[in-house]
Amino acid sequence: MKIKSALISVSDKTGLNKILKELKKYRVQLISSGGTYKKIRSLGYNCEEVSSFTKFPEILDGRVKTLHPKIHSGILYKRDKNSHKRTIKKLNFKSIDLIITNFYPFENSVNLKKNHQEIIENIDIGGPTLVRSAAKNYKDVVVITKIDSYQKFIDELNSFNGKTSLKFREKMARIAFGETASYDSAIFNYFNKSLKKEEIPEILIFKANLIQKLRYGENPHQLGAIYGDRENFGLKKLQGKELSYNNYNDIFACLNLIKTLPKNRGTVIVKHANPSGVSVEFDHLKSYISAINCDPVSAFGGILACNYRVNLKIAKEIIKNYYEVIIADGFDKKSIKLFKNKKNLRLIDSSQTKLENYNKVLSGIKSLLFQTADNKVFNKNNFKVVSKIKPSKHLMEQLIFSFNVCRSVKSNAIVIAQDNKTLGIGSGQPNRLDSCKIAVEKMKRFKQFNEKIPIVAASDAFFPFVDGIENLVQSGISAIIQPYGSIRDREIIKFANDMGIVLIFSKTRHFNH
Repeated sequence: MKIKSALISVSDKTGLNKILKELKKYRVQLISSGGTYKKIRSLGYNCEEVSSFTKFPEILDGRVKTLHPKIHSGILYKRDKNSHKRTIKKLNFKSIDLIITNFYPFENSVNLKKNHQEIIENIDIGGPTLVRSAAKNYKDVVVITKIDSYQKFIDELNSFNGKTSLKFREKMARIAFGETASYDSAIFNYFNKSLKKEEIPEILIFKANLIQKLRYGENPHQLGAIYGDRENFGLKKLQGKELSYNNYNDIFACLNLIKTLPKNRGTVIVKHANPSGVSVEFDHLKSYISAINCDPVSAFGGILACNYRVNLKIAKEIIKNYYEVIIADGFDKKSIKLFKNKKNLRLIDSSQTKLENYNKVLSGIKSLLFQTADNKVFNKNNFKVVSKIKPSKHLMEQLIFSFNVCRSVKSNAIVIAQDNKTLGIGSGQPNRLDSCKIAVEKMKRFKQFNEKIPIVAASDAFFPFVDGIENLVQSGISAIIQPYGSIRDREIIKFANDMGIVLIFSKTRHFNH
């Protein structure tokens, strides 16, 4: 059927003139209200105001405009059902064949306004209701909810001489229901902010927009895409190939760790979502060199992250190794010019990135596994010295540094460190002893330690047996930090005292599977 009438109510009036021009060409009657009505009239088009169409005034300060049986009956009645047609004729109602609307910008009001009541007033009721009615009756009615669909709609009109195909109407209905679901989720999540931190919501709704389709997932036979609540999470790509699924996975692993390190001092190198080297130094070049020297073999083809600005001097050192992605809190012009010689290298400015909501989400068959981020800030109350020998202030700082790195390493995780740099990392093994052996082997292989300075080690969970901690002590480690909770904790403490090492227990465990 040809489109004869349209109800238009848009908060964002971008592109409105373009679509009105096409509707006039096909002699479509226009109905509107409020600011949209005034805009249509100012552009020189005839339009009937909603209150005139319904013979009922807008009431309650504009809260009730389009919520009227004449409007929703005109949208919802089935054009091929005789009983519906008789009802519409008896009531002298008219059909409405096209709905064009976008909603009050609720999320903008949340960001810009602090007054709760003002935010509530920006909850759109009429718009989503119109959309749901039209989308439900997509067999007979067209609903357009996105400005980037305007041209597709115009093309459809021109292809079918003022009509649209069922396939197009169904597609627009799907998009429309996505818009209402997204809008409602934003409102729901706003109200959910009143929950206490220790409360888990009874219903969890994620709102995420497609940022980019990826070439594939972890492997070429898998589909891949990246979604987010804002454009690219604040990451600004300065050059290089498009980011892949695995790139994003490693980028998040990098950023979740680098943002916990002291500002303007930290360097992290990640390979397959595991840190291969971490360092904290005031001297940025020294920080980078210490991080790569922890495991230069694994660093090849990895992702580098710096929570400081990269200059030419550091860039000259970085470019000696092959990286998939380099992330930093800014790059100077000379370093960018140097990196341009590596056309495929992805260069990312992360200075505007915030990661407080990057939680692990695992999807299954009709299931969702959720947890909040492991971003607990460590303080003295989190740790207890259980050995007879007490750590110095500096040694305690090194233990906390290694423990902080440990929570970003895949379990079972062991991190060996000295002077704010990692010496060996053992990750992802099915038993803790093997992780100890790997960490020790890497420490000995790359020899970045000073034998005159204490070497420390961290474990993401408790040692269930003495064998793991024994392996570390025999390799020269003089201080260990681990969570408590094993039935053999007393045996571990006794062994530490017998060996004359420092042992710290943490109240928190940090599995990262």
